[in-house]
Amino acid sequence: MIYKCASAESFDRFDLGDIEIAEVGLLRASLSTIGDRMVGGVSLRSKRAVVCGETGASSCASAMAVSSLVSASPLKPSTTNGSSVSVKSMAGVAPKKHGSYVEKGHLTTCISAMRAHSPSRFRSLHTEAPEAFNVEAASYSAWLEKHPSALNSFDKVAKLAKSKQVVVFLDYDGTLSPIVENPDRAFMSDEMRATVKELATCFPTAIISGRARAKVYDFVQLSELYYAGSHGMDIMGPAKSSSGYKVSGTRVKDKKGNDVVFFQPASEYLPVVDKVCSILNEITKTIKGSRVEHNKYCVSVHFRLVKEELWESLATKVQNVLKDYPMLRLTHGRKVLEVRPAIAWDKGKAVNYLLNSLGFADSDDVLPVYIGDDRTDEDAFQLLNGMKHACSILVSNSPKSTKASLSLREPAEVMDFLRRLVHWKKWGPEKRNGFQNGRYFIS
Repeated sequence: MIYKCASAESFDRFDLGDIEIAEVGLLRASLSTIGDRMVGGVSLRSKRAVVCGETGASSCASAMAVSSLVSASPLKPSTTNGSSVSVKSMAGVAPKKHGSYVEKGHLTTCISAMRAHSPSRFRSLHTEAPEAFNVEAASYSAWLEKHPSALNSFDKVAKLAKSKQVVVFLDYDGTLSPIVENPDRAFMSDEMRATVKELATCFPTAIISGRARAKVYDFVQLSELYYAGSHGMDIMGPAKSSSGYKVSGTRVKDKKGNDVVFFQPASEYLPVVDKVCSILNEITKTIKGSRVEHNKYCVSVHFRLVKEELWESLATKVQNVLKDYPMLRLTHGRKVLEVRPAIAWDKGKAVNYLLNSLGFADSDDVLPVYIGDDRTDEDAFQLLNGMKHACSILVSNSPKSTKASLSLREPAEVMDFLRRLVHWKKWGPEKRNGFQNGRYFIS
């Protein structure tokens, strides 16, 4: 089954910024049934405004139960037969006027979520308050007992991966690159790029980011990968990756002549996202340190450099804009407010879609590995927890409430873990303690 737009006009609204051939293809997939209202495998949310995306209880919840590497209940994605992806046209959409959006309770919930998803950085050993560091170190040590290091647990991962096809999914910011104050400077190292390139020769590899797909591609610059930008709402992949896995669909060519395919379930929302981005750019100018980033199918309002006493003002301005656009919703990431289309699509749905399109739907012979550091990666962790075999890894050097089973401290450890996967694949477990890529692998 090939998903296609219900009308010819829909094709005109696909992102063709880096495509020379006008023909746009969609990946073949068997999407799981999600939500209550289905349109061609995509569940549309109610037109009601969604405030902050979460309740105060969920955003500030205590530590969640930790799942093991192997879940007892396998994922059973159902399929849609002969359906077409059809989203009601948003072109020229008029803002819907209705009652007051920013109520005190909603604002309080939003500010609480901003704090909950923006933890302070872990203190250094040279802190002026060693007793505070000792408390944090003890807390992190206790957290590690529930979310052990993926490096220390590599033997278990390798045992789980034996005789299975490993598929690797990676977040970008905070996972492959360090978190920086200016998002435009979030460069990955040449060493990390070489590692990811080699990884893609061994396993199907995808990068799933909240950033615009084109921006992530500019940072990574590897044609062998699958890219899912805007939290999975803009998916592009090679028609044939270097690891040998083909993706069915109508092929197009990028500027470098590579065969690629697309899947963009929120393409009809482009006009309204563009409009809201322009409005947010204008109304947040008075908030010093704020920055609005257009990520194609979503808008990121960064407040990493905004003083905490100004957070309420910023949240109020953003919510006041969204009151007129109930087809959009507000969610949270690390020091960022995310405005995105109100469809039931996230990083977890993107992972499921890619697994299905690669031919691993309902398969017991696949091991998905997802590594991410942000709140938005929790949707992918939750999906993996429902699968028979999976490995979910949170990147964090401080305790966080998470659905991930394992952890890594920082991008440097992510690189070490990915290299171990490559070494395990190429040389086998008996030589895993050897020397590869100029680094030693230590159990």
